[in-house]
Parts: sequence; structure tokens; C-alpha cells
Amino acid sequence: MNGMAYVRILRDLREDADKTQTQIAEVLGTSQTMYARYERGANEMPIHHLITLSKYYGVSTDYLLGLSKER
Repeated sequence: MNGMAYVRILRDLREDADKTQTQIAEVLGTSQTMYARYERGANEMPIHHLITLSKYYGVSTDYLLGLSKER
């Protein structure tokens, strides 16, 4: 997978869970605007957010980053 695969993965996981950007931003304790920037790849996501999302979605951080196809 390419370096920007995580952007698509973030969106796909959120949409598969039927969640809005606002709902995921609340899980992370950030604003919808900042989360949207993560999802577009405009800002890098902090490691603590990556870990939180991996636990929330029940997937590995490697999967979230596009480094593994195994969830």
C-alpha cells in the first residue's frame, strides 16, 4: 500500500461503523475540523489518536496505517 493508504482506511472504517466525523472527533477529544484534516491527510495524526482509533475499531495500528491487510 502507498503512504497515503491510511487516509482511505480512516474514512472507510468510519463509514463502515456508520459514524460521522464529529462522532469520531469526540472519541479522540478533538474537533471535527481537525479530524477532517487527519482524514484528508492534511495533518498527521498523533500517536495517541492512532492508538485510540485502533482500540475503538478493533484493528491493529499496522492495519490503520496501511502496513498490513490483516485487521
